[in-house]
Amino acid sequence: PAPADWGWAIAAGISGAIGVTALYRGLAMRAAAIVAPTAAVVGAAVPVAAGLVVEGLPSLAQALGFATGSLGIWLVSASPGLGFGERRQSLWLAIGAGIFIGGFLVMIAQVSDANVFGPLAIAKATGTLVAVLVLLSMRTAMPSLTAHPLALLAGVLDAGGNVLFVLSSRFIRLDVAAVLSAMAPAMTVVLSAAIVREAVSRWQVLGVLLCLSAIVLLAL
Repeated sequence: PAPADWGWAIAAGISGAIGVTALYRGLAMRAAAIVAPTAAVVGAAVPVAAGLVVEGLPSLAQALGFATGSLGIWLVSASPGLGFGERRQSLWLAIGAGIFIGGFLVMIAQVSDANVFGPLAIAKATGTLVAVLVLLSMRTAMPSLTAHPLALLAGVLDAGGNVLFVLSSRFIRLDVAAVLSAMAPAMTVVLSAAIVREAVSRWQVLGVLLCLSAIVLLAL
């Protein structure tokens, strides 16, 4: 990769590592109803703001898609049975997670069109280095690769999603690509209901429908 791509990739890797750390720290505080929807909406809002600055105003249909999608993301990410008026620290962690994850999306989309996989490899390697440094500073034992096979699968899926996001940002506006990718919780809810028979609230069903409506609006 060119020197500029190295810079964007390293910055994206650091931002993504911080964002994911804040996200899972917030979830570990048993405040998923606050953390998940807030991080998802803020994470989509950062690329939208960047898209407005770099690419100008979207069309009316796309603007409606942003609004509809954001509401849908919020509803579908909310865990049923948990309140929204809980710990202030969880809210700040969620906002921070959204800002840094959104920053990752903005920065990784700046790499040159000629090179996609090289910068992504650099970003992931940087994120791994940040995670190792955090573990060492906390005097925490390194995780076993064989003890967490699902974590390895999650990493593969995450990397695949990053590749598809970068490729999509080549063909459509950055903010549209970011909002569409932020609708991942809708698929999580559908899979949870279909595979493990997890209870889905009416609000989450409404959120899925709003996300589907937003996809149509953003495609216009």
